[in-house]
Parts: sequence; C-alpha cells; structure tokens
Amino acid sequence: MRKLFWILVAVVIAVAVWLPTQLHQVTSSEQLSKTTAGQALLNVPVVTQVPDFSGYADVRDKKKAFFAFLAPLVQAENAQIELDRERILALQQKSQWSAKEQAWLLKIADDYGIDGDIEQANELFELLLRRVDLVPETLVLVQAANESGWGASRFAQDALNLFGQWCFTKGCGLVPDARADEARHEVRKFASVNASVRSYLRNINTHPAYFDLRSLRAERRAQGRDVRALDLTPGLLSYSERGEEYIAELNAMIRVNRPIIMDVLASGNAAVNDDAAPQNTDTVSSPSAPE
Repeated sequence: MRKLFWILVAVVIAVAVWLPTQLHQVTSSEQLSKTTAGQALLNVPVVTQVPDFSGYADVRDKKKAFFAFLAPLVQAENAQIELDRERILALQQKSQWSAKEQAWLLKIADDYGIDGDIEQANELFELLLRRVDLVPETLVLVQAANESGWGASRFAQDALNLFGQWCFTKGCGLVPDARADEARHEVRKFASVNASVRSYLRNINTHPAYFDLRSLRAERRAQGRDVRALDLTPGLLSYSERGEEYIAELNAMIRVNRPIIMDVLASGNAAVNDDAAPQNTDTVSSPSAPE
C-alpha cells in the first residue's frame, strides 16, 4: 500500500511539472502563429504607380480591379497597427518595463501625437489604445474610391494621393485648380501608394477632427462588439466640407460595394474577410476619456 501511495505521488508530481510546460508551449505556438501571420501581411511591394482603371467596360470589373489593387496595401498597414496594438496590450499587463520597453512606448506615443509620460502609465495606455487601432478595410477602400474617383483623379495619378490629403509647405504637393487665391494648401505628393495609405490611417488615428470616430471605435471595443465601416462614418463629418451629404454618400457606397470588397478579399486569400476590425475583448479606454 505504501509503495502504491508513493507511485501515485510521483505521478502527480510528474503531471504537475509536465502540464504547465505543455500549456506554455501551446500558448507560445499560438502567439508565434499570430505574429507570423501579421508579419506575412507586411510583405507587400512598394507601389509607385496607380493603374489606369478606365479601360474596364464593366463597372463591377472596374471596381473589383481597384479594390484588388489597393486592398493588400491597406491590409499591410492595418497589420502593422495590429502588431503595435498587441504589444501595447501586452505591456499594459506588466507593472514594470525595461528601458527598451519604455523607449518603445514613448516612441510610438510620439508617432501618434501623444505627449507620453511613463509616470502616468494608466493615462498613457488609455490614449495609446484609443489611437493605435485598426480602421476597417471597407471604410478605407470606399473612401479611397470616393476621394480619388476610382483612382482616376489627377492627384491619384500624379501624386499617388488617394485620400485628398493636404499639406501646407510650398512645393509639397500639387496645387488644386480650384484653390482660392488666399489659400495656401496643396494636395500632398507621396513617394508610394503605401505611404499614402499609411498617412491616411495615421491622420484618422491622430487628428483632432476625427476624435469622434476614435470614440465610436473605442466604445464598441469596450462593449466587445465588432467595429464596422458603417459604425465609424459619423466620425468623418469633418473630412469633407459637404458634411452630412458626404457621410450619406459614403454610407451608400459602403452598402453597394461591400459585397464586391468581400469577394475581392476572399478571392485574394486575405486575412480579413469582413469589413469589421477584428473583435477585441480586452478592456480599452473609455470613450469619455480625454485625448
């Protein structure tokens, strides 16, 4: 009996040692798989020319070609944002950070227009999680189509600017034909379409004009709900001087073109097969928090 007892004790100890090791290996494998998938999306070429889509006789074919051209670039930029967000969430769970981790947090805070302070960590993470977040692919693609005339505008073709982004230094871009005499803005010129997409996403995630969009997104995150394109368009009221008319136009374009975008993403084996930003059940900043 005593021998049997000690055998059972040995078995329990062995299991106690082995099981956590296996669980750790599974968790590490899952994390590696997720990270690898994210890194794979980042491997897209630098695109320095917007194709001429005017040769398509069928409107649906033209739309599919435009979305297929731009979608991988949008997904790549969103993938980088997601990797940064995951790292922020992981660091939020820690009570102390290495010098390297602190430097990274302050660097990404600066990139996103936040005056970071490690001594005020709770506020810093709150602001970072509000800003370092995805924009649904459908919203990005539809805005690009709207602002660039499906890639046909002068600004898209000559400046690789698909989102009508402005700059204010003489020579930084192209002068709009209809610009008022007293105006000084230009339509920014980009070195690549990738850079245009990256700048647009950073603009949405940092500019005070889109605080409402970020609040809507954070609210849905906090509720554990999907973040969809139509949920965020009210936050783009300041994007165009047309205001509500512009939002109504975007909403109509999203509803009409969403099935086409889903077909394009599915046929391209895209990692995101819905217009929703992946649901995140982690607690994120309250929409009423200061930004």
